[in-house]
This record gives sequence, C-alpha cells and structure tokens, in this order.
Amino acid sequence: MADNSMAVQQASTANDSNAIYEEVADWHINTGEEKVVAKRLKGRFRLRKWMGMSVWSLFFLVPYLRWDGQQAILFDIPDRQFRFFDLTVFPQDIWMLSLTLLFFAILLAAVTSVAGRVFCGYFCFQTVWTDIYTFIETKLEGDTPQKAHKFKQAPWTFDKTWRVLTKHSLWIAIALLTGLSFCAWFTDAYQLWGDIFTLQAPMPVWVALATFGIFTYGFAGFMREQVCFWLCPYARLQGVMYDQDTVLPAYDAERGEPRGKLKKGAVDGSKGSCIDCKVCVAVCPTGIDIRKGQQEGCITCGLCIDACDSIMDKTDQPRGLIRYASYKELHHDQNVLPMYRRPRVIIYSLILLLALSGIIYGFTTLSPTEFKVIHDRQPLYVRLSDGSIQNKYTLKLLNKTQQPITVRYSVSGLEGASLHGMEDEVIVEPGRVVPVTALVRAPADVTEDGLAPITFEARVLEQPQLDTTYNSMFMTPE
Repeated sequence: MADNSMAVQQASTANDSNAIYEEVADWHINTGEEKVVAKRLKGRFRLRKWMGMSVWSLFFLVPYLRWDGQQAILFDIPDRQFRFFDLTVFPQDIWMLSLTLLFFAILLAAVTSVAGRVFCGYFCFQTVWTDIYTFIETKLEGDTPQKAHKFKQAPWTFDKTWRVLTKHSLWIAIALLTGLSFCAWFTDAYQLWGDIFTLQAPMPVWVALATFGIFTYGFAGFMREQVCFWLCPYARLQGVMYDQDTVLPAYDAERGEPRGKLKKGAVDGSKGSCIDCKVCVAVCPTGIDIRKGQQEGCITCGLCIDACDSIMDKTDQPRGLIRYASYKELHHDQNVLPMYRRPRVIIYSLILLLALSGIIYGFTTLSPTEFKVIHDRQPLYVRLSDGSIQNKYTLKLLNKTQQPITVRYSVSGLEGASLHGMEDEVIVEPGRVVPVTALVRAPADVTEDGLAPITFEARVLEQPQLDTTYNSMFMTPE
C-alpha cells in the first residue's frame, strides 16, 4: 500500500510539473513581429494610471517657477551648485545627494517587493510617454488591432495623409519638448526659449534636444513594449525582488477554469467565471495574457483588472477574477505574513528611515557659508627677530547665499595672539571661495608643549547671523 501511495504521489507531482512546463511553454513574448494596439477602457486602475502619469507634469512645469527673481530649482553645473528655493547645495554637500539617491533606490526595491512593478506601470517615463503616444495614435488611426490594420492597408488619401502627418508631428513636438524641458533644469528656462529661437543656445543644449528627441520619438513611438522586454535592466531584476507575499495582478484559475461562453444571468456549474473574451489581453500595453501566469512583460498596471471587472459586471458575476493577490493568497496558504512582519519590508524600511533621517538632517543644518582654515606646513612656524612666533594660514570662506557678503576676519582663544595682513575686509561673491593668507603672531611662551588652540572668526558685516568660526592650532617650538 505504501508503494502504491508513493507511486500515486510521484505521478501527481509529475503531472503538476508537466502542467507548469506546458503553461510556461505557452507563454507568448512579442519580439516585435506584431504591433500592440491596447484597447482603452475606463476603470479605477486607468484613473490611477492617469494620476501617476500626471506626476511628470512637474518635469515640464517646475523649471518655470521663480523665487526671489531667479529660477526656484536649478542644477547649475558650470557654477557647481544646485539651487532649491532658498537653499543652495554645493559639491561639498554631495553626501546628501548620495543619501537621496540611496533613498530612492531602496524605495524602488521596497515597492517592488511589496507590489511588483508599480513604478513601471504608473510612473516610468518609458511607460508614460508610450501611453501618451499610443493615445494620440489610437485617436487618429483606430483603437483596436483590426482598425489599425485596416487603416494601414487603406490607400493613401487626403484623410489618411493628414492623420499620419498629425500623429508624427505631435510625436516629434512632444519629443523635442521633452528634450527642452530637460535642459530647462540646468539653465534659466525663460532665457532658454529665447536662445533656442534665436539659434544662440550652446552646443550641449542642441545635443540634448537631438538625443532626447530621437530616443523619445523612437522608443515611445515605435519600440514601445520592446524597451521593457529587452532594454530595461529593471525588468530583468524584478524577478529576484519578488517573493510569495508580493501582491501582483493575478488570474484566479481556481475560479475561472474551465473557460467557456456565458450569457448574462445564466448559470452553468460546469464552467468557470472566465468567458474567454480576451478583453484582459486587449487592454494590456505589453500584449501579454495574464491568465497564463505572472510574466516578464507584466508591468503591474492593473488595466487587465479593469477589463475583467467590466466583464464580470456585464455577466452578473462578482469582481475579482483578476485582482491584485499574492501567490500565497491564490494557493490558500495559511502562512500569509502581514506587511509589517515581512523581513524584506523591515530591512528596507530601516534603510529608508536612516537615509531619510540623514537627508532631513542635512537640509535642516545646511549652512549658508562654509569656513575652513588650512595651516601652512612649510614651515610650521617662524621665529621673528623680536622673539615672537608666527604661523601662516590660508582662510577659505564659501558663500552659499545668492548675494555678495563682506567678511572681516579675527582670532581669539590664544592670549597675546594677533592677526596681521588682514586689516581689509574681504568681499565674497555668491557661490565663490576667496582664499586669503593670514599671519598670526604670538609670544614665544604662549605654550610649553608646542601646540595651542586658536579660533578664527569670520564676521559677515551685512548679516551677523552668518558669522562663523573655525578651531585650529597654533604651533611653537617645544
């Protein structure tokens, strides 16, 4: 009996494995031989997709915001400074940028482990621009594969010609506007338009316009989902970020199979809920069939859920045949972990919290000036004819404000010390460092061990709140 039971179990396992292999073998990956024309349906996930896409309006609009007569947010590469309203970040504060990049990288991984490729589905620039391009195309050439094919095969008439020209003109305009908007983050946005129209823009602007124009037009207009399949590294990495608790758009095969046609209001116990209408395939922007399981092409946008829910409503069946669900949920696993107990979520959350804390600390403690004092090592000190000791220093003050400041230097903390060669005030322009040489003299007996602490003070005459100090050492013979 034990041998028979084991044989039955092995046969069942083999059948399950064969079924999985058949399912995988039945996957269809569009390698570009056919054009995906996704049908557009209204629904809650389509609305969320539009809301996610609308975030990119900031990319086009923010460069035109003004603050105190200047561009509010500006990445000024030539002057090596990033301006955020009243804050100016310099290369010396690069650690904050590193933490910011770390924060968003970990956030992307955390979101993927929890809910799959929602970034791809709702926020990715390739997905967003492709959706806009296909929206234009479907409005002009047809919103189904059949209509699009019929339009393509139709003879060239005035109506077809103006539609094709309008489509490509809009595509090119969006591509060029994308490139111009990118440039606007790095130079004055209003001046940029004038430089473009008068052909006075510098070469990097023309290079950026050409690069963004060509790639946006090509990727969003023609390659589309092929970029996600073959060029995007994130699409390749997503699989290792999933686990059995990751919530993804999934087809409930237990409820849906076997498939079969069903009339509204009719009940057929021998058939599942899926009526094999293929609307879920028709709305998919990458052309996959979610009923064949989770696939590389799925960007977790949820549009197949909208499609299936609309069919369930028409056939008087409960929604949820396709829904966001985890592997454990679909297989009735009793060990479903709440989000706050998942190891990945805990680790990601801790890293995000640390990175965010560092970013907040950096921005809240960002000083409008940066003061450094460098002691001259050759020689360490000089004994003067009157017996006093002289040390040489280089003082550097970085002005991070947007206005020139006038600085007067002095020393304190060392009895008998005096500053020479610094009688005049120093004017430091915005974003500049003015190095000055300072000579400090003190009595020979100011210290016995050869080292004495000394404090350099930089007083900003126009804005006393910007006064700053630097602690250094004064060296004498032991």
